[in-house]
Amino acid sequence: MALIVKKFGGSSVGSTEKIMNVAKRVISEKKPEDQIVMVVSAMGDTTDDLIDLAKKINKDPYRYEREMDMLLTTGEQVSIALLTMAFKTLGQKAISLTGPMAGMHTDSTHTKGRIMDITPKRVEEELKKGNIVVVAGFQGADDIGDPVTLGRGGSDTSAVALAGALHADSCEIFTDVDGIYSADPRVEPDARRMKEITYDEMLEMARLGAGVMQPRSVEMGKHMGIPIHVRSTFTNKPGTIIREDYTMEEKDFVIRGVAHDAKVAKVAVLGVPNNPGIARSIFMPLADAHVDVDMIVQSIRNIEKNVTDMVFTIASDDLGRAKEIVDKVANDLNAIAVLVEKDVAKVSIVGAGMLGSPGIAARMFGALADAGINIDVISTSEISISCLVKKADMEKAVNAIHEEFFPKK
Repeated sequence: MALIVKKFGGSSVGSTEKIMNVAKRVISEKKPEDQIVMVVSAMGDTTDDLIDLAKKINKDPYRYEREMDMLLTTGEQVSIALLTMAFKTLGQKAISLTGPMAGMHTDSTHTKGRIMDITPKRVEEELKKGNIVVVAGFQGADDIGDPVTLGRGGSDTSAVALAGALHADSCEIFTDVDGIYSADPRVEPDARRMKEITYDEMLEMARLGAGVMQPRSVEMGKHMGIPIHVRSTFTNKPGTIIREDYTMEEKDFVIRGVAHDAKVAKVAVLGVPNNPGIARSIFMPLADAHVDVDMIVQSIRNIEKNVTDMVFTIASDDLGRAKEIVDKVANDLNAIAVLVEKDVAKVSIVGAGMLGSPGIAARMFGALADAGINIDVISTSEISISCLVKKADMEKAVNAIHEEFFPKK
């Protein structure tokens, strides 16, 4: 007997026909004694549609974070009800549970919540009754019972967290691609599917824009020691295993992949005093508002006047809140101006193998130069290098970098 957590994304349950196909597949693969927990996302583009509805009420609906969570949690409830009906129609016992009903306890950070604890007692009880338990991903509730969503892609985190809490034998993430690739196959036709990848590399890939997995889900998998199997909903290909270390020849590549992120914006605070505490005065209010800051560059504007420019990137969804905060801080600091640039994108390379491999950065910059692409901002970590480029150049940049590190055979 095995206890298996299976997560199906929005593209996998994008229509009633696809929902029936998911139910048929799960039943066909289920052994008689297996216990199955399903974690399901909202159907297709439902979440985007709900956000668009909110924007018709207010152009910046995320200022009403609690109400956005109240709205967005409805998407998954549609999916779990329909999938449970599909199982019952096919003669399989099943029950649907919202995130809170499944024991998902979160903090109170609306739209970007973190799971604080899981008490899956109801899930365990329903499994003992022979039910397939269908759980709404992406959501939980805080201490006072308010709904809290886990950020885009949060269903992955729900699935891995449940797998850990239930001591599941495996956690399978079903999506519209058949594994983790060296780049997005929709952008790079010659992208290569990996058989396996380490938690650290996948975490960096996800953080830098690879949309297959949410960063927190990978982080949780590493913390709980749960191998994550990323598979396709639509084929039986083996997919990619995310685990602590490699077991085969996958480590031969110095660079594991090329990630990109078009949902970024650049903010520049010009002419701030070059004094101790200035960076804190800018970034602390952003942190208090739960705005994540990524690439940060400080450059001297005028040595004689001791003023500097502070440039950083944020998620484009956070731009409205961030601009209000930064405008106020800049005014308090008597800064020259606050400039915002939306037509930018981030391209990155990731690989633990770059440690101790000189010349990796030069090769990346050279590939971009040969493609005629200008680099605006550069940031690095131990296992990644990121460049900010014009959004119009993003796909060309991904292709050029991929060709440099994964040349066609």
